[in-house]
Amino acid sequence: MPRLTTNSRALQLRAESFLPGGVDSPVRAFRAVGGDPPFVTHAEGAYLYDADGNKYLDMFGSWGPMILGHAFPPAVEAIHTAAAKSASFGASHAGEADLAELVTKCFPSVERLRFVSSGTEACMSAIRLARGYTGRKFVIKFEGCYHGHSDALLVKAGSGVATFGIPGSAGVPEETAMHTLALPYNDLDAVRLAFANHPGAIACIIVEPVVGNAGTIPPAPGYLEGLRTLTHEHGALLIFDEVMTGFRLSLGGAQSLYGITPDLTTLGKIVGGGLPCGAFGGRAEIVNFLAPLGPVYQAGTLSGNPLAMAAGIATLKHLIAHKDTIYPQIDTITAAIANGVAALAEDAGVKLTTNRIGSMFTWFFTGTPVTNFDTAATSDTAAFAKFHRAMLDAGVWLPPSQYEAAFVGTAHSAAEVDLILQAAREALSL
Repeated sequence: MPRLTTNSRALQLRAESFLPGGVDSPVRAFRAVGGDPPFVTHAEGAYLYDADGNKYLDMFGSWGPMILGHAFPPAVEAIHTAAAKSASFGASHAGEADLAELVTKCFPSVERLRFVSSGTEACMSAIRLARGYTGRKFVIKFEGCYHGHSDALLVKAGSGVATFGIPGSAGVPEETAMHTLALPYNDLDAVRLAFANHPGAIACIIVEPVVGNAGTIPPAPGYLEGLRTLTHEHGALLIFDEVMTGFRLSLGGAQSLYGITPDLTTLGKIVGGGLPCGAFGGRAEIVNFLAPLGPVYQAGTLSGNPLAMAAGIATLKHLIAHKDTIYPQIDTITAAIANGVAALAEDAGVKLTTNRIGSMFTWFFTGTPVTNFDTAATSDTAAFAKFHRAMLDAGVWLPPSQYEAAFVGTAHSAAEVDLILQAAREALSL
């Protein structure tokens, strides 16, 4: 059992002297689950280690990218080799096209792409491109879907915003968000009505094909197909935000899993091997609207960073080479974890809804089926917080928010399944 986090507490207090809340991302502050956040010193495989010498089974994987485990040796070696040649050039290098070629092999819908430094940049750039290509202003997004913290997308954005109960964000003028239409996820009638109310004015729909930022919420049968049909009918573009699902649900992401071809795709997390990296791309005729070929401006000083390219290449090469074993393996392990705890909750009389797609899942502390953000919000967040603290005390570190997905990677094995089930059995009995 982890010891009292004396050193972590001291580090938190020091951080609060320089950083708002002592963190660089709000969910890290543990405000939604209580207690002090452990300060990580290093990680390896499926485990995190803190400043007090505690070891935790990692169930959030740096929020998704660590599908091959922390400090994956080929990625570490690639980063070391690249770093010896300089951390950044600010100029073109071969690694950019090398990684881009691997992405296009995995995602046939992505004929051309551009690298950026984060998923936020990828999503806001894709929307700018969609507006520039169509000459339209309005964007449809869905409640509980988080596409980064750019101003126009912080509208019913789920994730950390939902965790803190904030409907949007201070500092975002109404004029900035007035062209963003936030609709309920899994509701095609709402989309039809939006197109009817804004004829010829909607540039694009951006959607997490499997929601991960309000907890894991899969698409209803026919939903993604309906979005594809409606965008075709109305001359709008369909953007799949696969920052979280790309290379995770399958080598080709959710679009491969569900057989849907979007016009544009955004990627992050796994594509850079865990380093700050994102990408957006799609049909060549659309992406070629970007400068220097077209009128849509987008740039980034550190875009195509050689360290991120090297880590991404090492990661994707491994996934491609071992796809036939990796994806079935992590699906099996994830099912054992998610379903095992669900069975324990039923035995304990705890209301729990478990949503899982591949190697991502969420335990919602509600007896209501979760199909959109409103149903996710029926969760008992106090019960989740109690469960989170008990699991952390037992050495299992879950995402510190009811509204986030958990992730499993190749470093998780049957031994980790047993550890989680043992910890959950005790946590659910408290």
